[in-house]
Amino acid sequence: MKKNQILLFLVFAAVCLLTSCGSYKNVTYFQNREALDKAVKGYLVDARIMPKDVLSIVVNTTTPSAASQFNLVTPTTQTQIQTYLVDNDGKIQFPVVGELKVGGLTKNEAEQMIRQAISPYLAESENPVVTVRMSSFSISVLGEVNQPGTFTVAREKINVLEALSRAGDLTIYGVRNNVTLIREDNEGNKSYHSLDLNDANIVNSPYYYLQQNDILYVEPNKVRAKSSTIGTSTSLWLSATGILISVATLLVSIFK
Repeated sequence: MKKNQILLFLVFAAVCLLTSCGSYKNVTYFQNREALDKAVKGYLVDARIMPKDVLSIVVNTTTPSAASQFNLVTPTTQTQIQTYLVDNDGKIQFPVVGELKVGGLTKNEAEQMIRQAISPYLAESENPVVTVRMSSFSISVLGEVNQPGTFTVAREKINVLEALSRAGDLTIYGVRNNVTLIREDNEGNKSYHSLDLNDANIVNSPYYYLQQNDILYVEPNKVRAKSSTIGTSTSLWLSATGILISVATLLVSIFK
């Protein structure tokens, strides 16, 4: 009877060790979705042009030759529209017109401003169409995600969940109720914001939609932080379990 009690105790200890190391809370997104505040009106956020952004700007007119003076092309085997790098003051040098301050503007606002700026150089009958695109819209995700990195966003619109999805989602060790968003405005000022993925009302957050150059950081939970000093937690579990099983086998052999 004594040997069975010892074996039972060791098995129980192994189970406790595994559950204590592997226990986790708050891993489910939108836990309170029944209490989601549906009264909050949805909204879309337009990205704003930032210093160091790379813009492609195309002008179209009824008479193609009228627009050619505003469309600089790169001399390659295939004609490509030249891009514009926004300087630290939020300005670009645009053909014919000269210096334009586009920093802090949305694409629509920049298109309208450029259209007004080039109108004096065109016939009154022309109604120019200006198209602005951001060639450098990117976000970064790091920390406890499966595939950290910097990701380019072609459609210039991405929300927090889509960004985390591109990074392979959070690992089981990621803290879901305190994801940090680091944002820099067009004047270089950085701000930090905490996002709770467990709260369904995150979809109503003003930070739900990301801006270019945003950084998401997922911090590790206590289990990951503690295990980092001695190796991965999986290795710890396997090693501890192996030792306990070996000891149990030895004691059973002794008390036979």
